[in-house]
Amino acid sequence: MGVPVAIVGATGAVGQEMIKTLIGRDFPADEIRLLASHRSAGKKVEVRGEELEIQELTHDSFEGIKIGLFSAGGSISKEFAPPAIKAGAVVVDNTSAFRMDENTPLVVPEVNPEAIAEHKGVIANPNCSTIQMVQALKPLYDISRIKRIIVSTYQAVSGAGAKAVFEMQEETKALLEGGTFERNIFPYQIAFNALPQIGQKDAFQENGYTDEEMKMVNETQKIFSDPDIRVAATTVRIPVERGHSESVNVEFENRITVDEAREALAAFPGIVVQDDPDNQVYPLASECVGKYETFVGRIREDLSCETALNMWIVSDNLLKGAALNAVQIAEKLV
Repeated sequence: MGVPVAIVGATGAVGQEMIKTLIGRDFPADEIRLLASHRSAGKKVEVRGEELEIQELTHDSFEGIKIGLFSAGGSISKEFAPPAIKAGAVVVDNTSAFRMDENTPLVVPEVNPEAIAEHKGVIANPNCSTIQMVQALKPLYDISRIKRIIVSTYQAVSGAGAKAVFEMQEETKALLEGGTFERNIFPYQIAFNALPQIGQKDAFQENGYTDEEMKMVNETQKIFSDPDIRVAATTVRIPVERGHSESVNVEFENRITVDEAREALAAFPGIVVQDDPDNQVYPLASECVGKYETFVGRIREDLSCETALNMWIVSDNLLKGAALNAVQIAEKLV
């Protein structure tokens, strides 16, 4: 028997990937209801060979829906999750609205699927950078508890939305042609640059870290149910269209060898080890696009700490970092 599914934010980059992922993974949806703002209402999207009309999101949009996949911004989730739950749906939310709510499970299905059963109507999708990191660290955490993580991210512009991708493309063209460009999304030039700021002007907190960096700290501790894991994050936006990369240094209670790490990672669901430095084999953002897996390489011992490892982690931020993770949660619910 099929499951009626609603996608909130169906016209956005993640919403579009949610549709593709539901179809690509043969999710048993007997209805896919596409919801967006009044500006998008009436537009047509082809789904499974038929054209579906996008409906305006209202409080009455969820009648008969069993699972709601939300990706339209935190304020939208806070307003429309309650009526969706009242109508009988379970909300899988891809925004930050509920992630740190103590009554809302924060789930990466390969890492903490047992938390799904604790939901009270909402299950939160973690931040894209957190998802790929904790997925890669879980098989190592199972060998030896993690004491400390130092992570620097190199995040694609698609994480800031479709308009950000367009801005990078147009700015790049303008600069190559010797012209100028008036930007609206990023505070500084993103073309041929690296910005140590994810988020808008108010992204920085009093402690000097951005919201994005603190998400990686708090979400990692919550997902592992381990508040003693110490996390230091620096998140950076780079001029890559799609695919987040991360340099991760992780200190364990006990030493894990490189061979042990490779073996554990290779056996873990959704992880692909690409680690042959002699032949220049390592994960690349350009090669992860459109793929469900998270790729790990450059695994090596930390020469300054005998119980630490360094690694390079890459994943498609719109898939495992967003749409795929949400659909996997929905699959577990079914």
